[in-house]
Amino acid sequence: MKLISHSVKDTLRLGRLLGVRLKPADILCLFGGLGSGKTVFTKGIALGMGIPKEKIISPSFVLIREHQGRNMPLYHFDLYRLRKEQDILNLGYEGYFYGEGVTVIEWADRLKKIAPEKSLKIYFSHLNSCSRLLEFSASGARYAKLLKEFYEDIGD
Repeated sequence: MKLISHSVKDTLRLGRLLGVRLKPADILCLFGGLGSGKTVFTKGIALGMGIPKEKIISPSFVLIREHQGRNMPLYHFDLYRLRKEQDILNLGYEGYFYGEGVTVIEWADRLKKIAPEKSLKIYFSHLNSCSRLLEFSASGARYAKLLKEFYEDIGD
């Protein structure tokens, strides 16, 4: 599924619509260059989970930030600074990925061989200074269902 976001407000809205549908142990892998909208989308997800968007900042120097939502935590990873798979293994990522919260991973391409088999992948790319192309790919029945429901929501 491909969507075009025409503004920051639009990207936030799309993230929020997805965020309200997320469940414990859901994993979202975000891909895209600097400034492509990954953190803005994550702020929208946080809004959908009942977390103020102001709490969500790029965790580039912390690597993982945990935020408590209405019903579950949001684990926000930013792997930008990590280059080696071993660096990610040292984070103890499994406890987050398959835990009681939702995991959002910015720069998910850094996961390489340890990427989760089942997840919702979202690819962000610049169209112009304001617009972004978001391409969604579901692997696993849970994520195919989530993507279908999300698509129905954005049509309303």
